[in-house]
Amino acid sequence: MKNEFTALLIDWYEHNARNLPWRGHSDPYAIWVSEIMLQQTRVDTVIPYFNRWMNLFPDIAALAAAPEDCVLKAWEGLGYYSRARSMQKTARILSRDFNGKLPADFDALTGLPGIGPYTAAAIASIAFGLDRAVLDGNVKRVLARLLPYPEAVNTPAAEKELRSIAQNLLPPGRAGDYNQAMMELGALICLPRNPKCSECPVSMLCAAFKENCQSTLPVMKEKAAVPHITVTAGVLHENGRVLIARRPVNGLLGGLWEFPGGKVEAGESHAQALTRELEEELGITTETGELLGRYNHAYTHFKVTLYAYHARVTAGEIKLLQASEARWVDLTELDAYPMGKIDRMISRDLVKAGDFDG
Repeated sequence: MKNEFTALLIDWYEHNARNLPWRGHSDPYAIWVSEIMLQQTRVDTVIPYFNRWMNLFPDIAALAAAPEDCVLKAWEGLGYYSRARSMQKTARILSRDFNGKLPADFDALTGLPGIGPYTAAAIASIAFGLDRAVLDGNVKRVLARLLPYPEAVNTPAAEKELRSIAQNLLPPGRAGDYNQAMMELGALICLPRNPKCSECPVSMLCAAFKENCQSTLPVMKEKAAVPHITVTAGVLHENGRVLIARRPVNGLLGGLWEFPGGKVEAGESHAQALTRELEEELGITTETGELLGRYNHAYTHFKVTLYAYHARVTAGEIKLLQASEARWVDLTELDAYPMGKIDRMISRDLVKAGDFDG
């Protein structure tokens, strides 16, 4: 089956592959950028980010030399900001230790920040032609239906087994085309729901299609319930300016700017939580005013509802007790500071509302 499967798959790919800006050439840097951006993110969302990134940082040297705020701003909206910071860290390592180039070696690639087995295999195969199979969600789904694979695919044991199977299917010397074809088949045809089996080039070889059990595969181990937390943020203002604070580099949304605040603990009102958080974070006493807005957002492992309030400082001088930096800025300056999704929504609502008294 192996030779027939790969021949049919690659032939289909050559005639049906989407025209994407990172395809059609073997620039390792562009392939690396695209693969990092595509993690947890849809292709249609990535395309404009990729094009803008390549204009801003056309090569490894440019990325290594760029100010971190410029890198985070270019990434704003893609989420998982540690990806951008890891990319710049890797670019600086490559500039220092690898003559400004990604190494054509799988093990060396996996030793770089932010590059795991999947990304290393993608770069190694697509950019350098090395015989390394990729394994992502699309490939797992294709393999689970093709074989079929009856066990949960989202376990360490399944990861190891499916990676070995993908590697065994790989046609030597065609790894780049094979890997992209597998991912493309999963993205366009072998969909999570309602797969397009009538358009599939390998349906005659697919066990799930023959047994009509596509809807039951792949099997997924049930995940734990996603917790929901309530947080507050203070829009502190004086003389027409607002206070923003920079989050510590290590941690969620590291290095991004925010309207300071934090989690509402059990038994606290929003005002009590905000007063406590601003004192703990910045060493100031504040008075909470009117509600600016309520904002919802889902992260990978939890969901957030944030209540943003106008507030003012009543006592104390700003100290950097938890934040790495704090600045009073004009509303017109807010867009220049890289922010997470909720804080960007707050800033836009402030700008939209216009001026306010400090």
